Amino acid sequence: MLKLTRRDFIKSSMITGATIAMAAPYSRALGANDDIRIAIVGVGGQGSNHIGFFHKLEGVRIVAICDADEEHLNKQASEFEKKYEQKVRTYRDVRELLEDKSIDVITSATPNHWHSLVTIWACQAGKDVYIEKPVSHNIWEGRKMVEAARKYNRIVQAGTQQRSCPAVQEAARDIQAGKYGKVLWAHCSKLGTDNRGPIGKVTTPQPVPESIDYNLWAGPAPMTPVMRKSFHYDWHWQWNWGDGEMANWGIHYLDDLRHLLGADDVPTRIVAAGNRFIWDDNGETPNMHIALFDYDGLPVVVDIRNLPDPKRAGGRSGAVYLHSRGGNYIQCEEACVRISRGGGGAYDKNGKRIHQYRGDGGAAHAQNFINAVRSRKVSDLNADILKGHLSTVLAHQANICWRVGSEATVDKVYDSFKSHEDALYTLTDILQQLGGNDVALAKEPFILGPVLTYDRKKERFVGENAEQANKFIKCSYREPFVVPDNV
Repeated sequence: MLKLTRRDFIKSSMITGATIAMAAPYSRALGANDDIRIAIVGVGGQGSNHIGFFHKLEGVRIVAICDADEEHLNKQASEFEKKYEQKVRTYRDVRELLEDKSIDVITSATPNHWHSLVTIWACQAGKDVYIEKPVSHNIWEGRKMVEAARKYNRIVQAGTQQRSCPAVQEAARDIQAGKYGKVLWAHCSKLGTDNRGPIGKVTTPQPVPESIDYNLWAGPAPMTPVMRKSFHYDWHWQWNWGDGEMANWGIHYLDDLRHLLGADDVPTRIVAAGNRFIWDDNGETPNMHIALFDYDGLPVVVDIRNLPDPKRAGGRSGAVYLHSRGGNYIQCEEACVRISRGGGGAYDKNGKRIHQYRGDGGAAHAQNFINAVRSRKVSDLNADILKGHLSTVLAHQANICWRVGSEATVDKVYDSFKSHEDALYTLTDILQQLGGNDVALAKEPFILGPVLTYDRKKERFVGENAEQANKFIKCSYREPFVVPDNV
């Protein structure tokens, strides 16, 4: 067996992939009584929550943390030692962490643009992975994650924790068993603002904080000048690193949608519209975004809104549509089912609740992952990487359709959504909300995407407008942080 050295490890992404793959045999076979040794990658935001999730699980030890921001790294290491009276090893470069053969598992809460590469490298290094949502930054690299997990026989869980929520699980069983009759249509939405607002506007590049190694933070993405006031988190609304609200919060309910319907693939027809209304800032992603999917003949409306609704019943906290500020509304022949993170219910045609679904938001998701790490059975995962990939494709489809769109009148937008009654109702509701925010559509028009057709086997768009859309199927990558074609 060749010894894997740090110099070999960081030469290039190609060499990295090959040498990490050599390291896989070092991964120990875990027994039922062995501690699982975990490293947390990205500890500034959700990664700090990962520390809490996994530390409390029996038979799990957090042994290392990693972050390109030294301030985040030192803060979390210090807090960990104070809280748990234990020390953790610290790394700034994830490649060095992956050399550590004593680590069995990594969890990753890095920015979106790192999700695919860190997962693939970890699989090649013989480590199992819990990867945050959205699992990928584009459709192509999501498939590469699935390929890596299968090739190296790794357990890879997507961080769509509502897959482990009892309310969603029970409702999915009932809907798929036909308890409420045939499903007629579905509506998936996230309407609350969550204190979301404009990210501010700068006209000159901002300095990268001294504590951040920008090369390591950017990784596969461009090291372009920073054009946002806040370095952290606000990258979500810039396309080089983030994927907007559709893939930030929307992905949770998009994954629930597939779960509830029992869908084992993705839609084949998409049209989308919206814009970044009112906010004159450095954000690039829409804050009002509607998409209509054709899901094997089933119409599905996806409705993501980040604006308040000051002149209507929703107030400053956002819109209320179909009795909810977010979640899934599944209309069946005999009843409708409304489900969000906290639970939901089934309602008859008169609006009377006939069944209650009690949820916990997926509190057992981390435990489900650890159980599968021990059993070595992908089938034990509630959110295997394939499920995470396919759900994330829906978010990418909606984003891509909007990104290839152009300015359109309200009449043109109506015409594009007229095939489905709920889509028209939703569009009307959006217009009322925009009016409540005094949006002048003559000055701030909708961006309307063309109708796109998606080939599930090729995982590409086909037919009219496909050439434009397929430009967003895959990113370009920066050496040596390249997502490999052959994992």
